Amino acid sequence: MNPTFKASAVMALCCAVTGTGLVGCKDVSDAHTKSSVTSAARKAADGLLSGTRKIKVDGRSVNVSCSGNPMKHKPVIVLMPGLGDGLEKMAGIQKTLSEKNRVCSYDRLGEGASDKPDGPQTFAGTGKILTGVIDQVAGHRPVVLAAHSLGGMIAARYAPDHRDRVKGVVLMDATSPTSVADLTNAIPESATGPAGELRAQTLQVDQGNNPEKLLITDGKVRSAGDIPVTVIQHGKKYLAAAVPEYGPRLEEDWAKGQREWLAISHHSKLITATNSEHYIYVDQPDLAVKTIQRVTSEAARRV
Repeated sequence: MNPTFKASAVMALCCAVTGTGLVGCKDVSDAHTKSSVTSAARKAADGLLSGTRKIKVDGRSVNVSCSGNPMKHKPVIVLMPGLGDGLEKMAGIQKTLSEKNRVCSYDRLGEGASDKPDGPQTFAGTGKILTGVIDQVAGHRPVVLAAHSLGGMIAARYAPDHRDRVKGVVLMDATSPTSVADLTNAIPESATGPAGELRAQTLQVDQGNNPEKLLITDGKVRSAGDIPVTVIQHGKKYLAAAVPEYGPRLEEDWAKGQREWLAISHHSKLITATNSEHYIYVDQPDLAVKTIQRVTSEAARRV
């Protein structure tokens, strides 16, 4: 398998696999814990925590970046990159979005400049870190989660349990809620060559062999009510080209997973980034920005 394919197809599928576990496992996030915003957190957010800095969340050092001014009644946008990516990967769209919005991003544990996890992580821990980040960068304000790949799966799993804070979601080629099963059903254990390598590597990621040491399982999509949600799926079928024998099936299952994400909200829509592979916000940044702005404006009208 060539390095370029490993960097795109494997990461896409690994994030997809990683993403599956988030959707529907009750232990994935702090489901029964309401976001308790401390006065210190509110003061930090109201005081415009800006630039890139380290904050303490649950005793761990988390790298965050915030820019733009808060707008009255407008949610704070929280950008969430995919597996293997730090916040700098989304710096371009953060800069554009911050012209008219308050925008923050962060490195999950194991990514970028944040602390590495001490051992295997559950999605409960990932959700707890996200809550701590939101408390410090948004204070009492609501948020819109705009997320890619694994970040999208985390956002989709987090939103149903935090309706008091999350008022909108944008999923950019989010990992499929059934990606583990999709992979093993599409590529048999007997597969060899690039497809066999892709299968083996992705399953290793499922078992926690990834920067975040996350253990992955499939799960159901749960509803976050009627918040505005837009799912953006890639339009260039790069998986079909990369592994011709199994790629078309993988593309079909990926597209099915994107449709399944629509169940997060009664107010959801699906669009296709026709000129994009997995990194939609890199291939079509204008589309990503416009979609995030639209969802944020819709959320503001509902707050």
